[in-house]
Amino acid sequence: MAIEMKVPPVGESITEVTIATWNKKDGDIVKMDEVLCELESDKATFELPAEAEGVLKIVAKEGETLPIGAVICTIEPSGQQLAVGNQQSAENDKPVENVSATSVPPTVPTADSQQPIADSPKVIEIKVPAVGESITEVTLSTWGKKEGDSVKMDEVLCELESDKATFELPAETAGILHIVAAEGSVLAIGAVVATITTSSPLTPEGGTRTATFAVVETPPSGAGGPLYAAGHASPAAAKALAEKGIDANTVSGTGVGGRITKEDANAAVKPAPVATPTPSAPAAVTPTPVVASSGNRNQRREKMTSLRKTVARRLVQVKNETAMLTTFNEVDMKPIMDLRGKYKDKFKEKHGVGLGFMSFFTKAVCVALKEYPAVNGSIDGDEIVYNDYCDISIAVSAPKGLVVPVIRNAENLSLAGIESEVVRLATLAKNNKLTLQEMSGGTFTITNGGVFGSMLSTPIINAPQVAILGMHNIVERAVVVDGQIVIRPIMYVALSYDHRIIDGKESVSFLVRLKQLLEDPTRLLLDV
Repeated sequence: MAIEMKVPPVGESITEVTIATWNKKDGDIVKMDEVLCELESDKATFELPAEAEGVLKIVAKEGETLPIGAVICTIEPSGQQLAVGNQQSAENDKPVENVSATSVPPTVPTADSQQPIADSPKVIEIKVPAVGESITEVTLSTWGKKEGDSVKMDEVLCELESDKATFELPAETAGILHIVAAEGSVLAIGAVVATITTSSPLTPEGGTRTATFAVVETPPSGAGGPLYAAGHASPAAAKALAEKGIDANTVSGTGVGGRITKEDANAAVKPAPVATPTPSAPAAVTPTPVVASSGNRNQRREKMTSLRKTVARRLVQVKNETAMLTTFNEVDMKPIMDLRGKYKDKFKEKHGVGLGFMSFFTKAVCVALKEYPAVNGSIDGDEIVYNDYCDISIAVSAPKGLVVPVIRNAENLSLAGIESEVVRLATLAKNNKLTLQEMSGGTFTITNGGVFGSMLSTPIINAPQVAILGMHNIVERAVVVDGQIVIRPIMYVALSYDHRIIDGKESVSFLVRLKQLLEDPTRLLLDV
């Protein structure tokens, strides 16, 4: 019996993945644990190993987006399909060509050698899939199908909601739907949502088998039988088409066997409605003329990426669940800029990386966090968790959106060590190669809106952390130094913090200490 390889759960907020590359071809012999393909999510890239040894049958092609639990491929144990094929060859003078995806038992072209139909309808249980390591139950929000409906393979049956995400539940096979759980039901992971009774191979869906024997004629050589995937949309594609109000039957699929992929759905355009004649208005009524605009008034709709949806949900959650305030200060960057200008060439020659502002800020933050530990903590229920280490999250703009990789134990790194980590993590982010481990954790976050020209902002806390530092652009401003008005490169800095565990005195003192360290870099070297 073929083993189905499905998309595994890869993170609590990840609901779909994209097949990046296939390392094997359709029909290849694969070994146990051999890497079949690479999958990409909005946060990481990971490999899919074979769960058994046998012959590979690819179901989803490269570039296709699949929900968690969807079938990627099947593995037929070695020898099983060969034995079946030999038996068919012995019983038939000519093999059946272009058989559709609905399984048909082998037959012969004459009524004298009819074969009994051995297959009977099967009942397949559709269960709540594992959707995240911390999710134990879901709520059935809406049914997309009714009791007794005939459903197709991969057709969306219903929507399930957890406390972190909403996701679709596709049909694992074609057949007749029997609903087990009603809308609004709270179900545990693994609970049965519905069952699907597979149709008899030789009768229409929902029909009753009345014959014991059947004769199937072999189609002429070269006749193309329809594939099950032709004109059928993947779950992600079906949702995108539904949002646009486009019928899947009007879209041409470029996937395997004519399957409609997510890319096909995004590129599809709703056809213009056909004008229908309307009764003539009475002569006495004069319609108001409509003035048409001469400008371009086109609109485009694009589905939010998984990363964008996750970021949006988390930011709103932080705003609603924390007592967030922001305090500001300014830093005279001239001492650091003078130090960089004097030593940057020798620094790069010795360490192989440039000397930037991020290493100074990270080092100064680590010193200040030791003096004000609440800023480096978090809330866990009724307890405050204090961290005796500094895992500094660095906000990085990646092609798919904002990501926040972590510099582990930054308090133990030198300026060169911090700069090397910043370069390494930024390169991985640019190439979409960051792993979940490299983005998990973090006790404090630094974000630099100044690289985009931001003068001032109020950054939002990166939960479950309780504080975030915002850097901004450096602008020459007139300031008073020792009673004299001078021009200095000034940067505004902002500290957003959770007032539930960080008092105003701590937040302001933290920012003042940071200002002292940055305006006199020798304090970092002397630890004073």
